[in-house]
Amino acid sequence: MDKIEIVRDYFASWLRQDRTRFAGIFANDIVYSECYGPEYHGLGQVERWFDDWNCRGRVLVWDIREIYQDGDHLIAGWYFQCVFDGVTDGFDGVSLIRFNPAGKIVSLREYQSKSEHIYPYGE
Repeated sequence: MDKIEIVRDYFASWLRQDRTRFAGIFANDIVYSECYGPEYHGLGQVERWFDDWNCRGRVLVWDIREIYQDGDHLIAGWYFQCVFDGVTDGFDGVSLIRFNPAGKIVSLREYQSKSEHIYPYGE
């Protein structure tokens, strides 16, 4: 599977609520930084976060809108929507992703932006 397909598979795992392929996607020493502060070190912490999060929420949409690859680095722009603790929310985001030589994700950093935009000077 190429790197872009690995990222697509990872995003789809949240929609399926299924982490069974994480060992094939992430390196054991993955460092995963969420867009609002939490950071997970190691595959075990990423799996625990996934399980804990899915007890309280469900991802409704995680659409990749654009993706760029340069060697072992990918940048994915996306839209994310979920229900968490009964509240529906959504936002735009970007993931900076780095792969190790074995083709597994070793670093993933997320950044978010509001989906609703204003146009102070008109469209």
